[in-house]
Amino acid sequence: MATNCFISSINNIRQNQYYYSPWASVSLLFSNNDVQSRAMLKKKSPLRLLRCLLENEVMRTATHKSNGFSKISTSNPMITVNVDLGPRSYPVYIGSGLLDQPGLLLSRHVGGKQALIVTNNKIAPLFLDKVVNALKQEISVHTLILPDGEQFKNMESVMKVFDAAIEARMDRRCTFVAVGGGVVGDICGYAAASYLRGVNYIHIPTTFMSQVDSSVGGKTGVNHRVGKNLIGAIHQPKCVVVDTDTLNYLPNRELVSGLAEAIKCGMVRDGEYFEWIENNLEALLARDPKAIAYVIKRSCEIKAEIAIEASCGYGNWLHGEAVAVGMVMAAEMSYRLGWIDGSIVNRLKNILRRAKLPITPPPTMTVEMFKSGMAVDKKVADGLLRFVLLKGPLGSCVFTGSFEQKALDDTLLAFTNS
Repeated sequence: MATNCFISSINNIRQNQYYYSPWASVSLLFSNNDVQSRAMLKKKSPLRLLRCLLENEVMRTATHKSNGFSKISTSNPMITVNVDLGPRSYPVYIGSGLLDQPGLLLSRHVGGKQALIVTNNKIAPLFLDKVVNALKQEISVHTLILPDGEQFKNMESVMKVFDAAIEARMDRRCTFVAVGGGVVGDICGYAAASYLRGVNYIHIPTTFMSQVDSSVGGKTGVNHRVGKNLIGAIHQPKCVVVDTDTLNYLPNRELVSGLAEAIKCGMVRDGEYFEWIENNLEALLARDPKAIAYVIKRSCEIKAEIAIEASCGYGNWLHGEAVAVGMVMAAEMSYRLGWIDGSIVNRLKNILRRAKLPITPPPTMTVEMFKSGMAVDKKVADGLLRFVLLKGPLGSCVFTGSFEQKALDDTLLAFTNS
């Protein structure tokens, strides 16, 4: 699939704004160092691995991959995925009703006697009381409710977190707790990375997108007026708590937006996982608890990227919708290069249509808009545009700046009006 170069152009076309280009978050960002990363994993050198991954903007999780795709046992209501990063390792707890359980699950990961819960005005009425009740018996709990929306993912919101923590006189042993989607997680995580030079934080993702994507990897940050995620830090949580019951409140559009991330993981990383989604898509759309839990588990296991959407402008497209279009464009470019069979492109389009996800960019998009977004992509190095493209069988990809320009030009022309 392609790199963050394209999704940055894809949203509302407004004067003096940048645009989502629909390839931006498509990539899993596997570079040529992927083989080296795997070798270091086997040698269990987490510090060397982490340094290598950061240099290549690849945040891999050491996976505990099972053979095949066995069904989730109903006798074990909670699944644990261990993200192995040496001294910064942490568990991802996945299950139904986790926020209704006694506070032991959360409190065991809270350092000190103070916690600051950060959420937004959309999520607070649904889940804030549950999290407060899970913690308040053990520690002093403070809360901060931010406005909801990508437009509030900025330094002003981070300063509000700092203000709340300072007003509560929170010390270095305190814990920040993010309750919400990716925006809340990014704001709270970055504030935790910066407050008193770094304090603990816990992530409780409440959207499907954040559960399969931004809850794993440790990338935190906020937007600058010039670009997305230009201010940030790598800061791993102490734990991630995924209560699948939170998805009961999620609109269908946001559910399938997160599903695009799961499809992406299978498309560029694991062909068998892609086939599993193909065969179980109806169960996922019907929100079958076991199917949903499995997708979250498997996506967390193989997640190697938290997307950096490089061009600013936060229009009407959801992240996952841009991901879906970006995948199709990247697959089409790979096909034009002769690197994959056309049947792979057709399979991708078919599963996205079945999931009711878009496969073409907005009709107002032009070639120049895409190129404008690519020019400021963080994967551009020394003026060279780099992509993650499919090559070989399903589930295989390459991260490269070496390709025929005609394939890119023809792909852009095929998906735009000019």
